[in-house]
Amino acid sequence: MAHFPVNHPARPFYRALSGLIGLYILLFGVWGTVVTWGDGLFGRGSDWVLGLRTNLAFALVSVVFGAVLLIGATRRSNLGHYMNLTAGVVFLVTAILMMTVLQTSANFLNFSMSTVIVSMLFGLVLLATGLYDKVGPTDHAHAHAEARSSRVG
Repeated sequence: MAHFPVNHPARPFYRALSGLIGLYILLFGVWGTVVTWGDGLFGRGSDWVLGLRTNLAFALVSVVFGAVLLIGATRRSNLGHYMNLTAGVVFLVTAILMMTVLQTSANFLNFSMSTVIVSMLFGLVLLATGLYDKVGPTDHAHAHAEARSSRVG
């Protein structure tokens, strides 16, 4: 079974980082929705928002993902932990899949290579934040730290 650090001291930093990513994605989605509103849902135009190419479908999905990430970052429970792990995997898989169809008509989210790179970076950062933002009882974290220090010393 995988081990996730509980009550890591840098947890507030990781939550803030995932919140900033969520805010960027939400702003990208809202602005992208405004820019692409008259186009087709899966249009292949040349609409760029915040440095990334988009279409209406990608913008709407980004609004949902951004809101979900912001909700997860503001909760003090393990909801954010699981959301960040899941979102990290989703971003990485989506980036790889969209990169394979980048120059074809199957590029239904209108990705560009810069969008693939940003999605991979966001996926890696969200995966890392999910690894270190698990919350647990204080006594559990202290017991774990004591057990770890007794093995080291």
